[in-house]
Formats: sequence, structure tokens, C-alpha cells
Amino acid sequence: MKLYNTMTRKKEDFKPLEPNKVKMYSCGPTVYNYFHLGNARPFIVFDTLRRYLSFTGYAVEFVQNFTDIDDKMIKRANEEGITVKELADRFIAEYFIDAKGLGITEATVHPKATENIDAIIELISKLENNGFAYNVDGDVYFSAKKFKEYGKLSQHNLEDLATGARVNIDERKIDPMDFAVWKAQKPNEPAWDSPWGKGRPGWHIECSAMSMKYLGETIDIHSGGQDLVFPHHENEIAQSEAATGKPFANYWVHNGFINVNNEKMSKSLGNFFTVRDIVKKFDYEVIRFFMLSAHYRSPINFSDDLLEQAKSGLERLYTCLENLDYLIKNNSASNPDSSESNFEKALLSYKDKFKSAMDDDLNTADAIAVLFDMVREINTFVNSNNSISVKSLEFAKSMLKELGNVLGLLQREGSQTLDQEVEELINQRQQARKDKNWKLADEIRDKLKSMGIALEDTPQGVKWKQV
Repeated sequence: MKLYNTMTRKKEDFKPLEPNKVKMYSCGPTVYNYFHLGNARPFIVFDTLRRYLSFTGYAVEFVQNFTDIDDKMIKRANEEGITVKELADRFIAEYFIDAKGLGITEATVHPKATENIDAIIELISKLENNGFAYNVDGDVYFSAKKFKEYGKLSQHNLEDLATGARVNIDERKIDPMDFAVWKAQKPNEPAWDSPWGKGRPGWHIECSAMSMKYLGETIDIHSGGQDLVFPHHENEIAQSEAATGKPFANYWVHNGFINVNNEKMSKSLGNFFTVRDIVKKFDYEVIRFFMLSAHYRSPINFSDDLLEQAKSGLERLYTCLENLDYLIKNNSASNPDSSESNFEKALLSYKDKFKSAMDDDLNTADAIAVLFDMVREINTFVNSNNSISVKSLEFAKSMLKELGNVLGLLQREGSQTLDQEVEELINQRQQARKDKNWKLADEIRDKLKSMGIALEDTPQGVKWKQV
């Protein structure tokens, strides 16, 4: 497998530190609100990377943190008159609702910053002892210039960064690029005891401490959105490698941005959407399918029209599965003929194509295209053969679901249930057709259509779906 490494700006053969084992850290949400589309993309993409690594035989240790203490959380908790912990607990629970809907597998560990204060303090103390951090009135800063490779991930020059607009001016810093790893307590803020007085961790130090605590000093993959390259991941590298003298991560993997109707998503433009907003109109699985329909490093444009296209595409895949289910239940053939052997070989060739796409820097767009090619192959074979063995039908279904599962798709069982009125109408239409009462059969068909039930007459019988 090849992965694009942001550190080297090229695709590299993926070689983990240990045979058959992968250690992977992915930055999680700051839990002060429902997570938005920009969050959803890395959650989905790196869940898919994890799934594919597992599919290819790796045992994956996957850590995704919760930032449960920061300025935004403190502000919102004070506005609502609740504790920061109460706010965090609420939105962590909401995270899992949306994540489950999107097919995102729970991490091996979901550490919280507030539950790892000891590890954070230990790391800051090590930086201070190594001469990379200094204390100013209870605030502890990391000295960026002392880490000679600062800027190697973002490929920014330190002097240029020092004059950039993103730098917060603080006269107490030795250098403008120095960043806080510990913040002294302010009024109405949660705080923990530390060697520097009461305070709380800075954002960047949390991920370094939790990654090293749960995965070790050097990991295989660190992932996140493109917006985290600088300063968050740059700062993680600096403080981690300054503390240990070892590489922090061997592969840095970042997904591209999301635009909404061709404009960058932002609250100021009024085009800012949470996943919870979107699922009022579209199913969670449609959102996942949409996110994976483009290469993860490419920017992706979000609109209702594109979601409608994703919905239609996903329905085509499910329709194939539903047709296979129908034929499995209504087909009496048991002995496969030679054509079925060729059919199964053809499906196996699609599995190889799927793996080739995923091995090429997690190209989910091409992998989904392979699924559609497979569906076309299945439909062509089924429509040209009146009698197919259950074995071949089940093979086709299992293959489609197996590859779909790698993408976190197509796992919903097609166990659609009809209410009694619809079922009776379908039976009446079938009887009308047997009686050659075509007028009545057409009338019933039209009535079902008005109820959102589409019928398809096949050699194996009538099939239906909700539209």
C-alpha cells in the first residue's frame, strides 16, 4: 500500500514499525457542539483507512482523542451556567450518536484531555528539564526556535511564521512563535494542580501526551484535516521530538477541505452545517458515501444536488443487494453450471481491482467505481439467466457486502416490511395479472406508485422498492 506522506510531499510504500501491526492516532473533536461537515470528513476517511488496514490483515491500534477542555468550551459552559465537564459529557454522547450513524467504528481508546493531566504534566516537565520550555507566571511556553526542525511538516520558514497574522502577540514570550503548553488559571476556569501552579493544558500538548501514553513514543500514522498541519501538528512534532529525541510519527496523512456550494465553509458566510443538520434531509450513510466519492486529499464541494446524486448512487448499490436477496429467497436452482463458475471468477477480479484502488493512497473514489462495475456485472448475469444457483447468488451478495464493509457501506439489511394494505394490493395485482385483468392490474400499480412503492415484473416474480 502507498500513502501520501505530508512530511515528504510524496506517496510512500507503507511499512509499519512492527510486522502486521499498525499504531494510528487521529485528532478528535473539541466537544462543545455537534460536529460539523469539516469534522465528519476526517472521521469518515480515517475510519476507512483503519478498516482497510484491518481488511488487509493488520491489527490496528487506533486512538482518537476528545479535547474536553479549551477556551470555547469554557465560554459556552459559562454561558449555559453548567460545568465544562457537563458540557463535554453531553457532546461526547452526541458525538457517538452521529459517529454510529456515519458508520464510524469506535476507537481502541478515546482518551480525554482532562483524564490525562498527569501524563501532560510529565511531558511538560520533561520539556522544561530539556531546556525546551520555560515558565512565565504560571504559563509555560515551548521555545520553538530551540527545536531546529520547527516548520518541517508545514514547510514554513520560522522567521516568516513569526510575522504571520496567526501569531498571538504576547510580550511575555521570548519569541513570538513560542506556544503555550500550560495555561495559568483565570477566574471561572477549571484548573489542576501542577509544578507551575493551578492551570490547564494547552491544546497542542494534549495530543502528544495521549498519543505517547497509549501508543508509544513513535507511531506509524498520525492523521487529521489539512487545517491541522499548522500549527497543531507542527507543534505536536516539535514538543514530542524535543522530549524524546525520536520521530513522533512516520506517516502524516491529511484530508482536503470541504467547500459548500463552491465556497469555503464558515460561520461568517452562513454556510456552516453540522452533521445533525444534514441528517434532517439525508441519511447518514448517504453522507458517508458522498464523502468517500472523492479522493480524500482533494477538496470536495458540498451541496444538496450532490447529496441527491450520492443518494441515487447508493440506492443503485442497495437495489442490487435487494434483487439478490429476492432471488435467493425465490430461486430453486441448486447446481451451478459452467457459466456461474466464470461469473464468480469475474467477481473475484473486481476484488483485486478494489484492492488496487485502495492500495493507491486510499483511492475510495476508484474503489466505489469498482463496486458499480461489479453491480453491472451482477445485473447483466442475473438478467440473462432465468435459473441461477443460490450458491452463486449468495457469493455475489457476500462479495458486494464484504467490499462495501471496507468502506463502511452497504451493511443495512434489505428487510423492508410492507404494511398490510400495501401487501394486499400487491397480491391483488398479482391475481389480476393471472386473470388477465390488465386494467385492474395497471390501476393497482398506479395506486402503489402514488404510495411510493415501485414494482418491477421479472421472470422470477414481482419485485418492489420504496421510492
